[in-house]
Amino acid sequence: MTDEPEFDVLVAGGGLVGASLARALAGSPLRIALVEAMPPGRAGKPGFDERSTALAPTSRRLFRALGCWNALAAEAAPIRVIHVSDQGHFGITRLRAADHGLDALGHVVPNRVLGGVLAEGLAGQRNVQLFAPARVRHVQQDAGGVIVDLDGDDLAPRVRTRLLVAADGGDSPIRRQLGITMSQRDYGQSALVANVAPDRDPGGWAYERFTRTGPLALLPLSGGRCALIWTMPPARAARLMQLDDAAVLGQLQDAFGYRLGRINGIGERSLYPLHLRQARRLVEGRTVLLGNAARTLHPVAGQGFNLALRDVAELADCICRAAHSGWDPGSAAVLAGYQRRRRRDQRKVAGFTDALVRAFSSSDPLLATGRNLGLVALELIPGLRHGLARQAMGWGGPLPRLSRGLLPD
Repeated sequence: MTDEPEFDVLVAGGGLVGASLARALAGSPLRIALVEAMPPGRAGKPGFDERSTALAPTSRRLFRALGCWNALAAEAAPIRVIHVSDQGHFGITRLRAADHGLDALGHVVPNRVLGGVLAEGLAGQRNVQLFAPARVRHVQQDAGGVIVDLDGDDLAPRVRTRLLVAADGGDSPIRRQLGITMSQRDYGQSALVANVAPDRDPGGWAYERFTRTGPLALLPLSGGRCALIWTMPPARAARLMQLDDAAVLGQLQDAFGYRLGRINGIGERSLYPLHLRQARRLVEGRTVLLGNAARTLHPVAGQGFNLALRDVAELADCICRAAHSGWDPGSAAVLAGYQRRRRRDQRKVAGFTDALVRAFSSSDPLLATGRNLGLVALELIPGLRHGLARQAMGWGGPLPRLSRGLLPD
């Protein structure tokens, strides 16, 4: 017996990925702890500059199964068409939801709304205890569990759990403490992220334009706005950050064109270096890495968060099956099964994203001709277009139960 509070699963990191896992396990017979550095609070009022996330159909099904989607739907902007083009070249293709019998290829949801709905879904759950504001300071694993020392909560400075889930971000302190290293490929690009206001409402159209300096995406938001993700060499991105709004909008207009008319306004700009980072192992003892702690992908196809949610779905299924069978959720057998089921999708998505970046960031004339012929082929051959759309929507392989809209076993 020990004096520490005991849990079956402790999730370190209450961001969108960690909170989604806690929500998936809420109501189960398991004792769940969620540790979050930010104090609990209201989602806040909407603003022009709020960040958003594009949810694939598999993610929409997950949130619907968890009873969250109705609360998200009112502020979820549907993506009905994805328009793909290559600046200065002839290649173009369009992916339409109607071609797949869907009402949308995805939805763009404000992070404020998504975080608020997840928090509301966790409030009052008898089997979930929130430690916030708190951080994991130190972990010590043994054969029977993990002792976790917390900072920031005087009531429980030390707890014990059978399974520790590190969803504590790209700079994961838990990952570093466990000695798990990352492989990294630097793309030599940075992403300028902001919200913009074009003349014309995007009306459910999303645009992926491959420019001479890198991919540029405009995603539809509520209120006629668009989310901008504009990738370019770091030196150019740094210069743009120093310019006034009018100068930035002029360069954006030159790169994007006038498909949405004139772009009249831009909100607060943020800059992020882009790279492919992957943990060399996802499990260490009784600890599993999740979300950005496990990998960071290029945003070109919006795959990172949706891939992480499929990981959430599979991990929740493995944990719940273990609970119903009387198994230890942190055992080597349970975590090996999780890794085995997720390995193919993780590798495929990372490879797909990396290939897109390489193909559409090169100025080689032969490669440019080849990729534009590829875009034309996609436009003319429905089967090719269908395959690309299925991969983009997260349907590239077998899906966990929650990603199919079913609750864990």
